[in-house]
Amino acid sequence: MISLSKFSRRNFIATVGAAAGSALLPKITLAQDPVVNTTHPNGKPVNREEVPWKVRPFPMKQVRLGKGVCTTAMEANRGYLHSLPPDRLLHTFRVNAGLPSSAQPLGGWEAPDCELRGHFAGGHYLSAVALMYGSTGDEDLKKNGDTVVAELAKCQKSLNNGGYLSAFPIEFFDRLRNRERVWAPFYTIHKIMAGNLDMYVHTGNQQALEVTEQMANWVGGYTGPLSYDHMQRILGTEYGGMGEVLSNLYAVTGKEYYLHMAKRFDKKWFFDPLAAHRDELKGLHVNTHIPQVIAAARYYELTGEPYYRNIAEYFWDEVTSERSYCTGGTSNHESWNTDPGKLAGELSTTTTEDCCAYNMMKLTRHLFGWSPDAHYMDYYERLVFNHRLGTINPEDGALMYYLPLASGYWKTFGKPFDSLWCCTGTGVEEYAKLTDTIYFHDDDSVYVNLYVDSNLEWPEKGMKLAQETRFPEQQGTVLTVSAKAPVQLGINLRIPYWAQGGSVKINGQTLPAFASPSSYLTLNRVWKTGDKIELNLPMALHIDPMPDDHTVQAMMYGPLVLAGKFDAVTKDMQYGDYEPKASDEYKTPDIVADANQPTAWVEVDSKQPLNFKAVGQSQPINLVPLYQIINNRYTVYWKVKNKSV
Repeated sequence: MISLSKFSRRNFIATVGAAAGSALLPKITLAQDPVVNTTHPNGKPVNREEVPWKVRPFPMKQVRLGKGVCTTAMEANRGYLHSLPPDRLLHTFRVNAGLPSSAQPLGGWEAPDCELRGHFAGGHYLSAVALMYGSTGDEDLKKNGDTVVAELAKCQKSLNNGGYLSAFPIEFFDRLRNRERVWAPFYTIHKIMAGNLDMYVHTGNQQALEVTEQMANWVGGYTGPLSYDHMQRILGTEYGGMGEVLSNLYAVTGKEYYLHMAKRFDKKWFFDPLAAHRDELKGLHVNTHIPQVIAAARYYELTGEPYYRNIAEYFWDEVTSERSYCTGGTSNHESWNTDPGKLAGELSTTTTEDCCAYNMMKLTRHLFGWSPDAHYMDYYERLVFNHRLGTINPEDGALMYYLPLASGYWKTFGKPFDSLWCCTGTGVEEYAKLTDTIYFHDDDSVYVNLYVDSNLEWPEKGMKLAQETRFPEQQGTVLTVSAKAPVQLGINLRIPYWAQGGSVKINGQTLPAFASPSSYLTLNRVWKTGDKIELNLPMALHIDPMPDDHTVQAMMYGPLVLAGKFDAVTKDMQYGDYEPKASDEYKTPDIVADANQPTAWVEVDSKQPLNFKAVGQSQPINLVPLYQIINNRYTVYWKVKNKSV
């Protein structure tokens, strides 16, 4: 379990030089990438934020990845996106609109008989293309995205139903209105709207905005005649992030109609307990509800209503401190099945759905924007290095649905054209935007949140920042400044919760000041070309026990969850299923350890970086970071017996 509540909410900042200012720029904050995208005729930015973020991510085009594990994941994802033919993506949309199509249908959740068809092909795919364009400038992918947008617009026109656009018949919404069995039509509509809006925000595709607005107008026509109670009943069916996308559409267009429409997707029975700081999450489907909290966060930013901030902050605190595993992931069998803190009996082949990790990362960015405390980025780092990295196959870009935490199982991946699950969709988005959180900034300082080899350009300050690191193999990072002219600003370095001491040098000189774990160390001075920061962050072994059974423990090294690595599995076992099948039992050993020295049973292997071995156990065990295991059985949580007994 992640006891992030134990981390201080206050930033202990050691400042070198004068303190930096924190004036706010009036910019539109969108969920993925706060950029100015709407202007008055005089060219000045329009600010619709009642509560602007105190710190903001840089536009994605200003950050580029260097070498390392994040780049490997991004490039695998980019290759997968390039492999998806637009005609196959468009097939079910064209069929539904009565337009000709001879393309081979996709399978899985995009198959012509799946009620969620269109969620990936017209939604997640466009978001991923737009985000990948922001991260890499890939013009060929952008052209494919533009093609899909243009063809979706043709389908929308052919349907001629007030802006309705989907790959399934409008009758699905009749079933929803009548509370007849139907999967999740608004969930799918949300993905299509969000994909088109992302194409507008990140690539400037004006037609995509027009498609989104027409869809929103149809949504207004559908929901408008419904009573409040009827709408609340409809919200009993999963509806994704409808509140978020409508809020973002208001931020882009200034049309308050969309903001009022967003509020119609508030689920009162879910929101009210959270606003009152009550955990009534037991029994809920997890990824149905995290997007609703993201919508609450967005609504707070646009209205300033504290009710919505209370929802978002309490929910985040409760999930991360009481309902999350060592990886940062949450859920089992897609749900919260227990009271808070009861997780020892929740280890299965279907733990920690990947969509949940994606959406918790989105929510975390909002809270960090409001209050740039390091504990938010400590959690974000956990998810990046333990749940996101390692759930994409670097060989072919295949993606996972669950990250199993039951002992002795393995990772399973979807087939490229015949799975296309919800987690395939959030996966292609996640690995397209690995640049979006490494650096944040206010007017006078930059926040270095993640230690990822990368390059930042800040043209308003006339400076560049190059981060060279092989983290997590390297225990720290080196940052080098390039500046057109000397510039004074703060560089805020996150000192993680796991840091065992540490030190920092500027131009070879060790500074006498450092900072506490889970804080930011602020270096404020006049920077010039060639200035170099060397940050040393020693890692150490530490345990993460289950809150309700401390004899069930995960071993960690710095931010990394370590896993026992066992036998390899075949490709037939790995591909096509949501989860590994228990076709044969595989018993992993219990561990004997001294309760007074809980990490002593693991030793660092000096011959290879990030390799470890068990000592004093019944059989040899090699341990490596969980993200490095792709095609082996593994164990994350160990049953530990006290050897003094």
